[in-house]
Amino acid sequence: MRIAMIGGGYVGLVSGACFAEFGNEVAVVESDPAKLAMLRGGGIPIYEPGLPELVADNARAGRLTFGNDIESAVRGAEAVFIAVGTPTRRGDGHADLTYVFAAVEQVARVLAAPTVVVTKSTVPVGTGRKIAEILCEVRPDLTIDVASNPEFLREGSAIADFMRPDRVVIGTESERARETLRALYRPLYLIEAPILFTGLETAELIKYAANSFLAMKVTFINEMADLCERAGADVHDVARGIGLDGRIGRKFLHAGPGFGGSCFPKDTLAMVRIAQDHGAPTRLVETVVAVNDARKASMAARIVAAAGGSVRGKTIAVLGLTFKPETDDMRDAPSIPIVGRLIEDGAHIRAFDPAGMDQARPLLPPGVQFCNGALEAAEGADLLVIITEWNEFRAIAPDKLGAVMKGRLIVDLRNLYDPMLMRAAGFTYASIGRP
Repeated sequence: MRIAMIGGGYVGLVSGACFAEFGNEVAVVESDPAKLAMLRGGGIPIYEPGLPELVADNARAGRLTFGNDIESAVRGAEAVFIAVGTPTRRGDGHADLTYVFAAVEQVARVLAAPTVVVTKSTVPVGTGRKIAEILCEVRPDLTIDVASNPEFLREGSAIADFMRPDRVVIGTESERARETLRALYRPLYLIEAPILFTGLETAELIKYAANSFLAMKVTFINEMADLCERAGADVHDVARGIGLDGRIGRKFLHAGPGFGGSCFPKDTLAMVRIAQDHGAPTRLVETVVAVNDARKASMAARIVAAAGGSVRGKTIAVLGLTFKPETDDMRDAPSIPIVGRLIEDGAHIRAFDPAGMDQARPLLPPGVQFCNGALEAAEGADLLVIITEWNEFRAIAPDKLGAVMKGRLIVDLRNLYDPMLMRAAGFTYASIGRP
């Protein structure tokens, strides 16, 4: 099949490369000149394990192309995917659909034959109906079907999520759209991946409901961690004890400094606004948003308290800046408020992240010293703070940290290390939800 992918960002690039891997001919449209030049030159503007090789293989085979001409991209396409950004709208928390509607209108004006327009972007309930209205208004002479096909890609494992998904959700009322997308996803039928066909509004809501539920699990275990600290319990054992219940599950029960990234903060806030607009407030999700914001803001105070009540003049090594490992994404990362508060309190910050240093520089206050490795960041530090659980940090031997650090205090916001081992190595060790 021939498909067009409007938007060469995270969702569009990963989806386009994976569809090409299925054997389809994929034309990715990217309007940003710098990003387009990078893609055409064989570069990848985002960090995602396995993606550079996948893009290169399919570009070399001629199945994956990049350009900025929508008309040539959609020519002969059986499906056109909209994968542009839907950032949080300033002032009210709603998803900003400016780019989505602009892309739909541009596509409609250049289509020469009936096709299926599919939203891959995360869009509020009712967007598919508005897209259908735009298509009908711009091209009343053409039959254009609309479908919603939300993505469920986790940064750091996006290719595996696409190729071996828990489910594929397709929302449409058009039989032609159903058949087109069923054919496009046929390789997943062969591995018996569940493919769920729903109405437009249902598919749109599934994405928000899924992310909101997962965000609630993260927030719940974070609150349990606080209770564990007060009660002398171990949050790891609590998480395992409840996670082994098949009705609950073990995923997303890892205590930490709060969730960030491109999805959970944006989608939970949009979910709140969608529910309010429909007169069905989601009190649980509203609380999740508030509790998570407060938690990220409180983490710096936790570090200051562990340091004896003041960090003024102290050198703090910060390991991990991105919101999670295996990504360079700094959007809503807990490191931003944490580092900002520590610098306000007079600390000197030496930071290292395996992938997110370039993205972190414009987001963190001036004065942060970026280092080339974890041990370099720890050199001469009075205390060390772990914010992101990169695997390479787990492998650092305590004696190596002890050899370069000036102080012996570690504040581990991701529970990477065994408290007994760290204390045996001579460290004062503070973690999350463990006695």
